[in-house]
Amino acid sequence: MTEEHVGHPVSIEDAARLLRDGIVQSLSDLNKIEGYIVLLVRKIVSGTQHTGGSAAGEMVNVVHHVVTGAIGAGEQTGTGLTMSIKSAAKGIVMGVHDVGDDVVVASAEILRSVVKLAGSVGADIRAMAKRAVEGVVEATAEIRGGVIKVGKRAIEGAIDEAGKISKMTVATVTEVFNRVAGSVRQIRQTAARLPVKPVAAATHRAHNAR
Repeated sequence: MTEEHVGHPVSIEDAARLLRDGIVQSLSDLNKIEGYIVLLVRKIVSGTQHTGGSAAGEMVNVVHHVVTGAIGAGEQTGTGLTMSIKSAAKGIVMGVHDVGDDVVVASAEILRSVVKLAGSVGADIRAMAKRAVEGVVEATAEIRGGVIKVGKRAIEGAIDEAGKISKMTVATVTEVFNRVAGSVRQIRQTAARLPVKPVAAATHRAHNAR
């Protein structure tokens, strides 16, 4: 094949640079999408709950519907299911925090819903649960909450719901969270070095002022 057929030759250095730039751009776009989902979910959750402590049943209902929406969106587009569930979990925790509700309780309900719905649609429960916990823990770190306590309750919620499916599901979920434990510690250490974000505090005060 002549050079005219293949176009201008590209050096390995140029090819590597193009690959790097393409990956950087893709990751940048991915981060923007994740950030958008977090903000959207946070707004929906804080806007649909009563300020100053909603009833437990109301919180469960909100969490379940948000998780259902996130999984449904992933199924409809055919991509990004684990990405959307992590961002949704993160947004739920932040939205619950904004209205002064219990993020510990919310974390358990998030994982219950994720395991239940992932099982019902045949999704990878292992991957979905792992990403959801990561979202819960990241959000808790950002709002300066008790990362270990929230992460523990989230894991307990997932294992409890897994028990309603099968012993194999319990074993799978438990195995995942044994591996996640190291990530939780790392996120907690990173959070301790982060500056306090005034936005969340301001939003919380605005809600409580209503």
